[in-house]
Amino acid sequence: MKLEIQKTELIEGTIKAPPSKSYTHRAIIIATLAEGKSTLNDPLLSEDTLASKDACIALGCKIKEENGKLIVHGSGGSLKTPEDVLNLKNSGTTLRIMTSVASLAPQYTVLTGDSSLRTRPMQDLLDALKGLSVTAISTRGNGKPPICIKSGFKGGLTQIKGDVSSQFISSILIASPHAENPVDLIIKGDFISKPYVDMTVDVMEKFGVHPNYSKQNNSFHIEPQTYRTRDYTIEGDYSSASYIIGAAAALESKVKIKNLFEDSKQGDKQILNIIKEMGAEVKVKEDEITIIGQEEFHGTQVNLENSPDLLPTVAALGAIADGVTEITNVEHARFKETDRIHTCALELSKLGVKVQEKKDGLIIKGGAKGGIVESHGDHRLVMALSLVGLKVGNVRIKNASVYDISFPNFPEAMKKLGCRMELKSGK
Repeated sequence: MKLEIQKTELIEGTIKAPPSKSYTHRAIIIATLAEGKSTLNDPLLSEDTLASKDACIALGCKIKEENGKLIVHGSGGSLKTPEDVLNLKNSGTTLRIMTSVASLAPQYTVLTGDSSLRTRPMQDLLDALKGLSVTAISTRGNGKPPICIKSGFKGGLTQIKGDVSSQFISSILIASPHAENPVDLIIKGDFISKPYVDMTVDVMEKFGVHPNYSKQNNSFHIEPQTYRTRDYTIEGDYSSASYIIGAAAALESKVKIKNLFEDSKQGDKQILNIIKEMGAEVKVKEDEITIIGQEEFHGTQVNLENSPDLLPTVAALGAIADGVTEITNVEHARFKETDRIHTCALELSKLGVKVQEKKDGLIIKGGAKGGIVESHGDHRLVMALSLVGLKVGNVRIKNASVYDISFPNFPEAMKKLGCRMELKSGK
């Protein structure tokens, strides 16, 4: 499928933010480890989160979709051995979190996925788990999936680098309450993307487990504990909403987005500060935001260390802003669905944008034009590149339907606000 985007002069209206993908993953998996019935309200049901749901079912949990809710009958940590290899498709979050959780199942569990997922580096997590007497190996010996996990999580002391993937830390934290002994996890070096770990701790605490974080030692201590069931509502997703926010900022607009919380722990709420610096007006209430797009829209300097998923959005905004936008401290974005630093630079250059690719970011000079670009199978790249089309017109994105991974009704939602885009068959 291809997505064709035309120049749009004005967008306005009220829209509800898509539910958070990150919170949905964590809530499904943690509810699976709780004993008894939990109700998850307003979950995101996308390709990625369904991978987590299906993996939890394969490990013995009963999950039922009912009136837009997920009813999860948790296992209390007593998982079963899957009948087959678990195909997690393209979901890196599922892969990383379930690598630790699968050690709670008897016998062996094998995790794999599509060709993109099988390129994801996992060795740092496998090494850290070894210190907790968890046996998890790369079946091909290259530190990448397929990953085979043997039953057994004794606990103890281990360490992990903080500058590779926050999901490795979240993985260990989520499984640790069910270890045989207390777990001490030391974060070595810079702790990048910490807001994602804060989100993990937030969900753990909502389900009754309390990791103890020492800022002085940059470490977590988790005693053996039991997750408690509960009714839990998934908040809106700043990552997915960033495309709505970005469109409103770059065009003439007045757009209200509901279910985005002012006190959210999501690092990607940084997008609000970014668009203010670029010239948009932002009004924030407790559970909604309003963006008013201005005529003036200019480049800025952005440190995305704690919000790497914003890279495609900010890169696209830089391509349609006046002046220069510099994005720094986001080298870890090279290890997402694609090497996002490289793919952003490659595709924006096809639209006539002058882009300098650096080790940890991009320098972008505005001046985008229409053209044909490729998705590289990356949902965030599709939605970000659409912002360029809305501003300059005549942009076609090939193989665009992968937006389903995180924002299943993306074109329909944008069109309700007046955005001119159409999903069509063909490449």
